[in-house]
Amino acid sequence: MPNRSQSSEPGVAVNARPANPIETAITALAELSGARLDWLHAEWSGAGKAATVVSGVDLRAQDIVAGDLFAALPGARSHGAQFAGDALASGAAAILTDDEGLALLRASNPSVDRPVMVLVHPKPRDVLGEISAEIYSRPSEKMQVIGITGTSGKTTTSYLLEAALVGAGRNPGLVGTIETRIHGRRVPSALTTPEAPHLHALFAVMAEQGIDTVVMEVSSHALSLGRVDGIRFDIGAFTNLSQDHLDFHRNFEEYFAAKARLFDPASTVHAESSVICVDDVWGRRMAEVASAGDVTTVATTEAVSDWKVGSVEVAADGSQLFDLSGPNEQSWPVSLRLPGRYNVANAALALTVSAKAGIDVQSAVAAVGSVDVPGRVQRIDRGQDFLAVVDYAHKPAALEAVIATLRNQVSGRVGVVVGAGGDRDAGKRALMGEAGARGSDLLIVTDDNPRTEVPATIRAAVMAGALAVPESERGVVLEVGDRAEAIEQAVRWAQPGDVVLVAGKGHETGQEIDGVKHPFDDREVLGDAIDRIAIDTAHGGTK
Repeated sequence: MPNRSQSSEPGVAVNARPANPIETAITALAELSGARLDWLHAEWSGAGKAATVVSGVDLRAQDIVAGDLFAALPGARSHGAQFAGDALASGAAAILTDDEGLALLRASNPSVDRPVMVLVHPKPRDVLGEISAEIYSRPSEKMQVIGITGTSGKTTTSYLLEAALVGAGRNPGLVGTIETRIHGRRVPSALTTPEAPHLHALFAVMAEQGIDTVVMEVSSHALSLGRVDGIRFDIGAFTNLSQDHLDFHRNFEEYFAAKARLFDPASTVHAESSVICVDDVWGRRMAEVASAGDVTTVATTEAVSDWKVGSVEVAADGSQLFDLSGPNEQSWPVSLRLPGRYNVANAALALTVSAKAGIDVQSAVAAVGSVDVPGRVQRIDRGQDFLAVVDYAHKPAALEAVIATLRNQVSGRVGVVVGAGGDRDAGKRALMGEAGARGSDLLIVTDDNPRTEVPATIRAAVMAGALAVPESERGVVLEVGDRAEAIEQAVRWAQPGDVVLVAGKGHETGQEIDGVKHPFDDREVLGDAIDRIAIDTAHGGTK
């Protein structure tokens, strides 16, 4: 049996595969997907079709292991069929592609010493999820799967929900932006939602290892590109919607429609039941989309809902206490370490989903009270006399919300360090600058992840939005391209009672510049700057 997993460190599976894969006949996959069966070389047409079986699937030629189905999909820059030679050399048993891919395969005439069957489908990506689910024995049907979508709050809600499940004695797995976890073992996440072959393989590993509930973030990209096709979602949860990903979606309506696939009973990936936060108009619209099925609503506002947040008390350290009422006039006092009204909404959603999942609410309430989320309003405490915070806010609404939260927590001024990512929605850059300038006493515009774009061009767009705010409505605005230098300048500016917010990258441990990811962790850089400046000051230097 080939090794079905790859590992970067002991106990952690990367592109995990089940230890005991089963074989699936290629004819069964053809019948399931509606694809036609063909041969890589016409002279093999007399070979027996039923003899071809596969035991795994991947769309990256370099990750193929013996017995896999290689998904050779058309792409924006190249066709996956161009890499079929490498996949076959690694032992691919069959190929999934389209007619263009088959033509490329035959034209390249890869050297192979065995008959290779090809599944040909006009839109192979559309059937890849179902095919992957079948190859891995439909693992999502063996666990309770909870999908969380929305613009902001997915990660925080998933962490809170995971804690509630653990507190109730469940054995949950987590799939999200920060990490994927199986039995507490961490698997780094490159995408909010992995591609379908990797996701179904991961689910198969989880099922093998006794995971009974999966909490996963579901992005609009994943819903649009079929990455979650073939998954049976027991519960779908919706947080909110604000501007993001309009580099991928043509407009806001298309963005909403992508998210709605998880809730629309007519969709092939819709959840069997839904829990929707109706604080904003998009949540109320989503509740209407889901209304033909089993839907529960929750709100922190005056919106009509099944579950509702009452009074909220905020402590000096930002922790919060609020009342959550559910059906039958039941009510629970909820303690939350995380600051911000938006985190009250996240916690209320997590608790409502917990109840939907069959968890005792009191048990869930007790569990969420001790949760901290990496890179989400994360305090950096080196004994300094001002508040230092790192947050993942990389959307205008999220940045505005976290600035407002921190301003309510401190008696002094607010300093913000922020930029915008390259190769992403350019329309939100000026909005990021505007949100940062309006809410702060000092805004330092810096580089985020420029990726393949010219950093100065990105900064110019953010600066334009910031400087468009009238001087009477904003503080000082500076441009410092080097992110570490920008953070240091903000720390030197801070006085007792102030707050320094470093926003945009949160938990990330790298900065991507010109296609190269360099080590960079805002939390470490901010902490080091505080320590260094404290030493300088102690030796008679100036802040």
